[in-house]
Amino acid sequence: METENYTKISQFFLLGLSREPELQPLIFGLFLSMYLVTVLGNLLIILATITDPHLHTPMYFFLSNLSLVDICFISTTVPKMLQNIQTKSQAISYEGCITQMHFFIIFAILDNFLLAVMAYDRFVAICHPLHYTVIMNPQLCGLLVLGCWIMSALNSILQSFMVLRLSFCMVLEIPHFFCEINQVARLACSDTLLNDIVLYTAIGVLGGGPLTGILYSYTKIVSSICGMASAQGKSKAFSTCASHLSVVSLFYCTGIGVYLSSAASRSSHASAIASVMYTVVTPMLNPFIYSLRNKDLKRALKRILGAASA
Repeated sequence: METENYTKISQFFLLGLSREPELQPLIFGLFLSMYLVTVLGNLLIILATITDPHLHTPMYFFLSNLSLVDICFISTTVPKMLQNIQTKSQAISYEGCITQMHFFIIFAILDNFLLAVMAYDRFVAICHPLHYTVIMNPQLCGLLVLGCWIMSALNSILQSFMVLRLSFCMVLEIPHFFCEINQVARLACSDTLLNDIVLYTAIGVLGGGPLTGILYSYTKIVSSICGMASAQGKSKAFSTCASHLSVVSLFYCTGIGVYLSSAASRSSHASAIASVMYTVVTPMLNPFIYSLRNKDLKRALKRILGAASA
């Protein structure tokens, strides 16, 4: 009967990045700035790909979807963190915590899938250029994005259900700035072995699978580029992949770095600080990486910004 009482919790407490009161205004200002830059930068990319006919290609279609996912990704965590700092409250309702965790998982996996789809797009463009428009037709592009959403949503529903079945103890403090699934599961009184099996199996399949696809695609791309006779052709082929490869490296290096650092230090606080890199910094940097290295996108953005200032 006592265990049943544990399940009837109403809220968790997010401890955030620091408990020092004097640091809260600095953290609030920093994260508000990064959030606004992320939303504005990704919205500009979406607007550019929609309004510029030259960007109505599979590559920019996937890029606009990645920008939309990045906006949603950062919006699952930072606004609640800013609200808690502003109201001087660490509370998040049980339902709010599960909802935040659910959408965070969806958009994290979506990022992963979309990067793999974009790598496949570059693989077809460089290794099979004559068949590119036939292979990467609008129907296939739409199905690829739809498939990414469906698989991400199904995985998130499964992970959320696994957390809902847990019974929680009276200590409900999460040493993080959002409801990260591992941190929430650590507060459970009931056995979490099945949760761990399901979680790490999903990470291995849904994380490792796309990463394997990305590595395979770029292995073929590099081989194809090296086989080109023209130096100009090599330079053009590499430039079309440089932005995507930079984003892939940033996403996976920061994500893997978070888990390696948390495993090495065993500190929840260190893990929370490290996770800022892939939850906040990476979505913020993606628009800059693509806009700075892409002439077509830079031209479209200059046209939009010029029209806005006129």
